[in-house]
Amino acid sequence: MGGRFDITIVAKDSLTAEMNIDTMIHEVTRIENLISDWKPTSEVSEVNANAGIKPVKVDAEVFELTERALNLSKLTNGAFDISFAAMDRIWKFDGSMTKMPSAEEIKKSVAKVGYRNIVLDKAHSTIFLKMKGMKIGFGALGEGYASDRCREMMLKRGINAGIVNGSGDMSVWGKQPDGSDWVIGINDPKHSGELFAVLPIKQGAVVTSGNYEKFVTFKGKRYSHIINPATGYPATGLTSVTVFGPSAERANGFSTSIMVLGKEAGLKLIRRFPDYSCLMITDDGKVFTSKNLDISKFQ
Repeated sequence: MGGRFDITIVAKDSLTAEMNIDTMIHEVTRIENLISDWKPTSEVSEVNANAGIKPVKVDAEVFELTERALNLSKLTNGAFDISFAAMDRIWKFDGSMTKMPSAEEIKKSVAKVGYRNIVLDKAHSTIFLKMKGMKIGFGALGEGYASDRCREMMLKRGINAGIVNGSGDMSVWGKQPDGSDWVIGINDPKHSGELFAVLPIKQGAVVTSGNYEKFVTFKGKRYSHIINPATGYPATGLTSVTVFGPSAERANGFSTSIMVLGKEAGLKLIRRFPDYSCLMITDDGKVFTSKNLDISKFQ
């Protein structure tokens, strides 16, 4: 998945801890080999190689993950789209861009993106991408899914507390050894290295999407590295979105979608899922939260 995983668990001794951490490392590696679109031997790479040619039979796990991603694509009307992997990388966030791409270049960059062209056949467990050159990718969900899987495994094995942090997609359970809650710091986009708030997390997940590290500015307008897959233009308006809820996989899908949708549509989306809450920081530094989240005492 191309990201870093940090694993913390509470166990009765170091040997038990090491054995269980090794188990999680094997699980993350297994998932990566299954879904990574840059590993040519993965099932997802096989699906992409056969775009416009034929459906590909995949493992039930890959099919179900794709099905959930497609449902999220439909739910957000394409603000989240698992076929974003086919997007041309015309936006550069390494300091090399000197001007905006043309409207024609931007339109062309998303020509092969479109979740409506993904055909799932549940009876045969196949995935078919209708257009040649289409691709699916789990860059926005894979780490969250792996983090959730590790948490489930540990709970079944009697490890009652820990944190799995897959590149910022965090699954948390139980309490620290002293009985206190785990605490999660939310970065302050305006002040690098400083925290905006520190919140206790009991059982669940927390994911932040942000553009405060990767962005370009043209004519005073900030363009983030999170691209709207429907238009090809970078998301604007929000600097960061943090989502809390039961699943890191779904929280990541929501945080990415809300960055694209913007404040109003993002709040409307999260209201439909009362198990999830969110905190947004706008480009001009204003803070908004869903009604079911009160951060005033944690700032």
